[in-house]
Amino acid sequence: MRGCFPAPAFISGAASSAITQIVWGRRKDPLFQFSVWSSTSSCLVYNSNKHAERRRRRWLSLSEATSRGRGGLQQQQCECESESREDNEWVVVNFYQFVLIKDAEAEVAKHLNFLKGRDIRGRIYVNEQGINAQYSGPSRDALAYVEWVREDERFANCLVQISAAPTGHAFPKLKLRYKPSLVQLEGGISHLPLLDPSMRATPLAPSEWRKRLEAANGSTTADASTQNPRPNYILLDVRNGYEWDIGHFSGARRPDVDCFRSTSFGLCQPEVIAADPLANVDKETDILMYCTGGIRCDVYSTILRQQGFQNLYTLKGGVSHYLKNEGPLQWVGNLFVFDSRLSLPPAAYKPEAITEPNRVEVSENNTFARCYICGLEVCELRHRNCANLDCNLLYLCCMNCVEDLRGCCCSKCTTAPRLRPVLQGPHRYEKWHTYRDLISQSKSTA
Repeated sequence: MRGCFPAPAFISGAASSAITQIVWGRRKDPLFQFSVWSSTSSCLVYNSNKHAERRRRRWLSLSEATSRGRGGLQQQQCECESESREDNEWVVVNFYQFVLIKDAEAEVAKHLNFLKGRDIRGRIYVNEQGINAQYSGPSRDALAYVEWVREDERFANCLVQISAAPTGHAFPKLKLRYKPSLVQLEGGISHLPLLDPSMRATPLAPSEWRKRLEAANGSTTADASTQNPRPNYILLDVRNGYEWDIGHFSGARRPDVDCFRSTSFGLCQPEVIAADPLANVDKETDILMYCTGGIRCDVYSTILRQQGFQNLYTLKGGVSHYLKNEGPLQWVGNLFVFDSRLSLPPAAYKPEAITEPNRVEVSENNTFARCYICGLEVCELRHRNCANLDCNLLYLCCMNCVEDLRGCCCSKCTTAPRLRPVLQGPHRYEKWHTYRDLISQSKSTA
């Protein structure tokens, strides 16, 4: 887990955060809309067109929202509320798009120029293969950037996912730059045919994904017309092991990977063949791949395609898109996210979903929901970083072990020279100088 997480963090209270979603009308419509939904009793709608009033904001009641038509989003409008309410909403935005960008450096400059004076923080990477963005900010700035990006026909159809950030920024600063690889993988990805949709896996809508899992897991909600209740396929979790440890789809095997960079499924490497779920698998077997937002699956599916695997399928929009549409059906636990929130429960994505939670037996051979130190089942499905700055291990831990080892992952780390305090409540670790200065001040006072 070392070196794989973008920043040291420990956040509590994530279970109460609301997840929102963005819904776009067809870009060619005279006036397209997108909506930000939350678990509160309102829905924020933005209308946008070059020849119409820009960013006209209205708050709608969720109960008055109607279904989406094929020609765009159709909703009933209600009285506007104060502008200040919207400005106080903080969101996290995620999207990516594989598309040819001839002059990527110039594209970066355009984006930097647009974001001048806007309160945006996060990771936005651009290169010749497209864009990959995860950022946070007040909704006014965050959604203005989305709107501006989608005015470019190259990005008009990208799936944008938005979630609430109850405590403000989820990233420490903005990194908007050219990057050779939109995701980090050993050997890079610039040589992969990512711009050719036929080389990537076939995307499955969340509803289709759910039906396939229900059939395989023998769920009573499976479609009665299914001819083969237990289809022959492999459910491949294309994430890291520590992500699986707090949440995964029923039937998915824990990936023996601590950083996506080193993923080698299906590559028949002798040293990892025992841990490879695709080792010795018939190349015509259906492989269902999933990750958090979809980009890692899209990238890795091109590698598997080159290895001869023929029937590759991905979960469109990843787990976050699935939970928003289907709720926690066939999902166990929370969803790990790569920002300061760390962990989000399914109820945050779809609070109205009322289902019986899937149960997974926690056994000695199952690392799901287990404390990294003592091996007992943990109550809170979120990771924390080791208090030893020079270790910074990301791990699950029960509160007894947190207290016994003062926030460290092992007894050795408790004697480290750069030891941060045990974090309590909804906080995250800051820069080392903050704690160094506090320690120095404490010693001088003593």
